[in-house]
Amino acid sequence: MSIKDKYKSPADLPAKLPIFPLGGALLLPRAHLPLNIFEPRYLKMIDDAMRSHRLIGMVQPDSADGIKTQGNTDARPSVYGVGCAGRITTFSETEDNRFLITLSGVSRFQVAGEIETEEPYRICEVDFAPFADDFKPGLGENDVDRDALLDAFRKFLDANKMEADWEEVSETPTELLVNTLCILSPYDAAEKQAMLEAESLKSRAETLITLTEMVLAGNRAGQKLGATRLQ
Repeated sequence: MSIKDKYKSPADLPAKLPIFPLGGALLLPRAHLPLNIFEPRYLKMIDDAMRSHRLIGMVQPDSADGIKTQGNTDARPSVYGVGCAGRITTFSETEDNRFLITLSGVSRFQVAGEIETEEPYRICEVDFAPFADDFKPGLGENDVDRDALLDAFRKFLDANKMEADWEEVSETPTELLVNTLCILSPYDAAEKQAMLEAESLKSRAETLITLTEMVLAGNRAGQKLGATRLQ
C-alpha cells in the first residue's frame, strides 16, 4: 500500500510522535529525506518507530544556539511549532552501528505540547488538522510558475558549476519538484522553516525562487521570513 493510500486524512495519523530536532533538515509531503542516524538516543527512536507506526516528526530548533546544542544529549532546545511527519520507507544498518534511512513526507503538523517520557528521545503531542490539504497530492500545482522555478534552478546550478538531469527534471511532477528543491536547497533553518510553513505550493515555490535570486544577486539583506516557534 502506498503512503497516499495509507494516510488519507489527519485521522489516519497518531496524536503523538517522537521528534527529531535537526537544524537545516527539511521534510515536505510526498518528498524524501535521507538521514544518517548515529546518536544512541535516535538509534533507539528509530528502533522503536520501526516496531510501531514507522513515523517520526522532523522539527528544527528555533535558534542558532539551539542548533549548536544538537549533539548534546542533555540539551532540549525549543523548536519551531510546525514540523512534518515522515514514514521510514528505507532502512539499512551499517557495520559501525549506524542506521541509514529515508523518510517519505506524509503531512505537516502543529506541535501541541511535549510529553513527559523516560525515553532518551523527545515525544510531542501533534495536530495534523491544520494541514488537511497536505493529504491531497498535487494540490496547487497549476498555480506554480514552473518556468520561473526552473529558470532560478538553472541559474543556481550554473553559478555553482553544477549539472542536472534535465530530462528527469522535465518529467518530475511540479509538487515533487518544488518540495524536493526546497529540501535540497542550501538555505538556513529559518529560511527552510518559511518554506515548510508556506500556505500553498505556489507560495513555497515563490519563497524558494526569491531566496535563490537573492543569493545569486549576492544580497540577502532585508529578507524577513516569519515562522512559528514553540517555546
